[in-house]
Amino acid sequence: MRDPNTPLPPQAGPLGITEDAANQLDQKAIAAIAQMTGGQSPTLNTMALMDWVAHLSASPGKQLLLLQKAVENLQQLQRLAAESTVNQVQNSVQQAAQGTRLTAMTPPAALPTPITDRRFSDPAWQQWPFNVMQQSFLMQEAWWDDATSGVRGVDPHHADWVSFTARQWLGMMAPSNFALTNPVVLKRTIEENGANLTRGVRYALEDMQRKMRHEQPPISDEFVVGRDVATAKGKVVLRTHLMELIQYSPTTKEVHPEPVLIVPAWIMKYYILDLSPENSMIQYLVNQGHTVFAISWKNPGKAEHNMGMEDYLNEGFFAAMDAISAIVPDQKVHATGYCLGGTLLSIGAATMARDKDERLASMTLFAAQTDFSEPGELALFIDESQLNLLQAQMAERGFLDASQMAGAFTWLRSYDLLWQRMVQEYLLGERSRAMDLMAWNADSTRMPARMHTEYLSQMFLHNDLARGRYLVNGRPVVLNDIRVPVYCVGTESDHVAPWKSVYKIHLLTDAEVTFVLTKGGHNAGIVSEPGRARRHYRVATRPAFGSFQTTEEWMQNAELHQGSWWEDWHAWLGKNSGAQQTPPSMGAKDYPAQEDAPGLYVLER
Repeated sequence: MRDPNTPLPPQAGPLGITEDAANQLDQKAIAAIAQMTGGQSPTLNTMALMDWVAHLSASPGKQLLLLQKAVENLQQLQRLAAESTVNQVQNSVQQAAQGTRLTAMTPPAALPTPITDRRFSDPAWQQWPFNVMQQSFLMQEAWWDDATSGVRGVDPHHADWVSFTARQWLGMMAPSNFALTNPVVLKRTIEENGANLTRGVRYALEDMQRKMRHEQPPISDEFVVGRDVATAKGKVVLRTHLMELIQYSPTTKEVHPEPVLIVPAWIMKYYILDLSPENSMIQYLVNQGHTVFAISWKNPGKAEHNMGMEDYLNEGFFAAMDAISAIVPDQKVHATGYCLGGTLLSIGAATMARDKDERLASMTLFAAQTDFSEPGELALFIDESQLNLLQAQMAERGFLDASQMAGAFTWLRSYDLLWQRMVQEYLLGERSRAMDLMAWNADSTRMPARMHTEYLSQMFLHNDLARGRYLVNGRPVVLNDIRVPVYCVGTESDHVAPWKSVYKIHLLTDAEVTFVLTKGGHNAGIVSEPGRARRHYRVATRPAFGSFQTTEEWMQNAELHQGSWWEDWHAWLGKNSGAQQTPPSMGAKDYPAQEDAPGLYVLER
């Protein structure tokens, strides 16, 4: 006899279709669309374009301004073309009178230009006819920027998407990207009789073959993990389903009693902080007398598809804290998080504060956001429509493939990561100089479907952490419960975590916050070892329960220093640490030393 409390199985309708079958069909259809569009939502594209066109059509004043701008641009180009032609003729006549051999590359007098751009920084771009080409292109870019912004009534997300899409299409057509319209490439081709183009074709074919075989780029062969990068000495002392915890061997007779735990982002291999020996943050900390532990995340596959944010918190951060408490008993921990690892650390620190767990001595955040209300251009790729495609695609695989995330970052910095590289390698025939940071960047990772969905939805879309709605073990956590001192680093040209977004930690906690703004981007600004030339940083401390300053006020009041912020951070850690003592043992009874660093998980492909 059927239990009346047991729900009836789903019944098929007259067409024989159940709700579950319909959902599965939808998922497969959406996943197929995502496969065809490279993960981009055609719905978003259509809606954004229609929104912009409809509101622009109803804005005659905006249309007149755009028409006026187009006329002004045309007049400027006509003047520039006329002056350039006259100068070219005068220059040619002078050379002919002096008996100088005239060539196609003979430069006229340089003319002042109204718009500058680093794509056209070479002096050859200031000569006819290339000065007219580049100015025509830059004027078109400026015109389209005006056309896609400031249109009344357009949804801000739609406006940003249309503007971004227009920039990408225009950037693709820049005269610097083509051999016949790039004077630098033309000059090199003449000098080498086309050998540069021959090399470029060979490099392009090599890269295509490697991509088809799913092989790492050539630079990965020059920097081997454990041999050239990730070389700091240590031992794995804990392995869970999601991470390995590495304890690094001391190099000083005495160390600060409070150990340092590094929580990296799970979208990157941890050794961004242990690159070559000369720029390894981990080795720097060890040499300064700190006991350092670092989490190395597993590169997940389909088996880990159902691992969520709470799994990363429990089997990652809290598991590491338990191990450190056993290896270095009775000592608090300086916890440090980078990028998404910093967001995870913030959640963990708030959870500990909520639960009266006092094992933290301080919290350090590297380019990590805690408030996602203004996350920068990365938000262009994150909305309900995009997430719908992403969820369907991840459900088929069980994880987010590294190439998808890399693709988003590539378009955010398309000139640096795509077009400049194409020109250098395929047109000029010059392979990019091998660098450890580039090799690390190519060593990408995957992300479990559930975790990535939760992160995008709860952080980027709904900003649950900043709004006090984020749940850990069924109860909300609040960053304002954190009372330990905070050291927070933002980078000036960060495209992943804009520094003004990172700065919002000041709004979320009354703890003492030392904020540092350093030169560089998301990665190069953090990997900024002492001794590197042309480095600077600004720093200011807001005391506990101190008054809030806007970012503009902070910039005016913060002290400017030349050099590496690592030294300032080391001094800050020392100020919040006790007197030095004998280093702890490597591992403990329940956490025995296992494989040598860098461990096994970092080697997974």
